[in-house]
Amino acid sequence: MPDPSSQTTTVAHLNSPAFAALGLPFSEIVRVGSTLYLSGQMGNLPGTLTLAPGGIKAEAQQALQNIKTTLETHGYSMAHVVKCTVMLADMNDWPAFNSVYKTFFTPPYPARSAFGSSALALGGRLEIEVIGVTQV
Repeated sequence: MPDPSSQTTTVAHLNSPAFAALGLPFSEIVRVGSTLYLSGQMGNLPGTLTLAPGGIKAEAQQALQNIKTTLETHGYSMAHVVKCTVMLADMNDWPAFNSVYKTFFTPPYPARSAFGSSALALGGRLEIEVIGVTQV
């Protein structure tokens, strides 16, 4: 049986200069071995903490674009995503969110869960976090 203390797992904190400039107290992506953990993304306009105007569809579009951009900045793509967790300020927004979500992913879709929240940062309508793998 291998000695667990002899095994090391590489942990890397991946932050683009644009993300680092925001001064937020978390990493954009943490890569542990071959697993990618992305911090939750909201529908904020790039480089700002201002939400995309236009409600749930606009915020969903921007949040998913933010995820895509984050992945691509570090050499990955939406195809690397294996799990999405969606937090909605109002579960009645589920159908509108789903219509946007399907434009960013194709079958076979990542595993996904969603839940309602009483409030989200910045007064947002949603937050999405994803887990990915480095090999697809």
